[in-house]
Amino acid sequence: MPLSASLARGVAPGTPGTLHARTVTGELSAPPRPGLTVRFGRGEKPDVDLGVGVDDLRVSRRHGELTYRQGMWWLRNTGQQLVRLPRGQMMHLATEPIPLATGYTPLFVKGSGYREHLVELYVAGHDDQGPVSRRQAETIRPETWALDDDERLLLVILGQRYLLYEEEPRPMTYAVAAKQLKYLRPDDNWTERRIEHRIEVVRHRLHRTGFRYPLLHDKSQGRPGDNSLLHNLIKGLVESTTLVPPDLDLMEDDAPWPE
Repeated sequence: MPLSASLARGVAPGTPGTLHARTVTGELSAPPRPGLTVRFGRGEKPDVDLGVGVDDLRVSRRHGELTYRQGMWWLRNTGQQLVRLPRGQMMHLATEPIPLATGYTPLFVKGSGYREHLVELYVAGHDDQGPVSRRQAETIRPETWALDDDERLLLVILGQRYLLYEEEPRPMTYAVAAKQLKYLRPDDNWTERRIEHRIEVVRHRLHRTGFRYPLLHDKSQGRPGDNSLLHNLIKGLVESTTLVPPDLDLMEDDAPWPE
């Protein structure tokens, strides 16, 4: 495969379990041989098999490794900086090795400032068909969830910072939402408790559908105090395009909100 290609498009059919790895400076393939270890980092051979962040002194000379055992490739961070995996999962030097799933896994090595260095990984499976052009195929629509009018308005108000795509947004408080609803719908008697109950109903309903993020807390751990479940709900609805920026029109944002 030419270096300019991305492993995200797939790999040529081959032995299941074969590891393919790629960075901007090189690529390799490794057979699923028990005990075999592939190392990546800023250093050179023989210390590492694949260079990454070669001009970034925040990247360790040997920053990570993948070892084949128990029928899987196991990833371990051996560097001083964090390694970021999909869904925001982070790996520290002290983190236990994790197994790679079959298929494509991008990981990012933290570097200087805001720099992150991509390492593409692909573990071959039994059904790999190789890179396939799908330019003419129908686009698969995002999975969205049904909300009634009240639920949508509540979630737009609570999640307005998310719909503005602010950096690291957090939900509005129920107190602020009640105040804005009193302005929008003065006859509907939206209280903080009523809003909280309605959101709880939505969380339980969407939890049963296989929602991407946790929506229910472990009662043995106590009630979450940082709105983490509400954050998960809004984040998932925005990412799925169930809630979209034009929904902000429901707030009639051309009218001033009361202080």
